[in-house]
Amino acid sequence: MRIISHTCSNTEIICALGGAHLLVGVDDHSDFPAESLGHLPRIGPDIDIDIEKIIALKPDCVVTSLTVPGHERCLAKIQAAGLNHLVTQPVTLGDVITDIERIAHLIGHASAGQRLVAQFKKRLSRPKPSHPPTPLVIEWWPKPVIVPGARSWVNEMLELAGAYNPFGHHTAESLQISAKQATEAAPEGIIMSWCGVLEEKYRPHVVERREGWSTIPAIINRHIYPVSEAWLGRPGPRLLEGIDRLAGVVDLIRHGGSNRNL
Repeated sequence: MRIISHTCSNTEIICALGGAHLLVGVDDHSDFPAESLGHLPRIGPDIDIDIEKIIALKPDCVVTSLTVPGHERCLAKIQAAGLNHLVTQPVTLGDVITDIERIAHLIGHASAGQRLVAQFKKRLSRPKPSHPPTPLVIEWWPKPVIVPGARSWVNEMLELAGAYNPFGHHTAESLQISAKQATEAAPEGIIMSWCGVLEEKYRPHVVERREGWSTIPAIINRHIYPVSEAWLGRPGPRLLEGIDRLAGVVDLIRHGGSNRNL
């Protein structure tokens, strides 16, 4: 079977299921696991795929996604080309589990799918921290500040880690917030998880120096932390590690840590 994967999360699911050898092409941003992807043809950025390259690779199926704005244009190209495809569009952690099962069935790796799903369910069933939840803001982008809304698996991850999203009541996948909204939310911590930016390039001072943010508890106490979008923004196997990283942030905040790498 010849598979093309569009989006990092789908690539990571396929590889975690033992299907890396089935891949004949991936999008430009798929980077994990690196040892399985370095030799593969690239089909373009995840919001602007090169459909002619995809057609030339003669895939049996394109595993695509509708997780960020712009993906719908990629799906339209795939459909117009008449290519067999599977679409993922997760909102909850339960949806991620379902996508793992669907992809495992597609590539004929049902047993691996069952094992990976069992890992997810085991982590999700773990008792939540008993302390009052800590308000944490996760930033998908720093300028303008974009944060997750209600339609995001991140809210469940935060809950499992002993925290909550102050903007989780907004009925959107993500939203732009103002300094006034950030101040009113009064988060105790801020997570830099800027999409497409390497974690080593995250800089707390970018957050600390924003006009109108100086009275926010997270700024006053320097509770600003980097957690790469690889563990929060990609709905695949590494979300499990993302939950643990968020729990680590909560622990640092509760015990007085500041601006440390995790």
